[in-house]
Amino acid sequence: MPHRPEHRPRRAARAIAATAALIVTAGAAAACGARAGEETDAFEPCLDTSGDTVKVGALNSQSGTMAISETTVLDAILLAADQINAAGGVLGKQIEVIDEDGASEPVVFAEKAEKLIREDCVAAVFGGWTSASRKAMLPVFEDYDSLLYY
Repeated sequence: MPHRPEHRPRRAARAIAATAALIVTAGAAAACGARAGEETDAFEPCLDTSGDTVKVGALNSQSGTMAISETTVLDAILLAADQINAAGGVLGKQIEVIDEDGASEPVVFAEKAEKLIREDCVAAVFGGWTSASRKAMLPVFEDYDSLLYY
């Protein structure tokens, strides 16, 4: 069957919706607590999927040397959320994007990742353009048993 460009937006929307559904499901599961046999620290997950919205984080450089590349990624995340929400959301829930500026600094990425998880209570974070930013954030996501999509 020949490729028809007019079908591309529907395929992209379905792929985005499937990813968003995964986020909602995985986020709800992550909020259930520690794995069997693990000791927990004082952090109690604050993720709440009982309302009409689910928060996701967008952690990209909006300033610094990487902003030229990463601001377009943020634009894509916001556009995807808008399209998903306009189509009815995911499992009846609207996606609320909480965006943070990693400022092109790995240490800032780690700090902002922890803020998104602990204070903003996001189900998952989208970001980490560079390997340096991902390496800096990795311990945070491991410590809090949270999801990072990059």
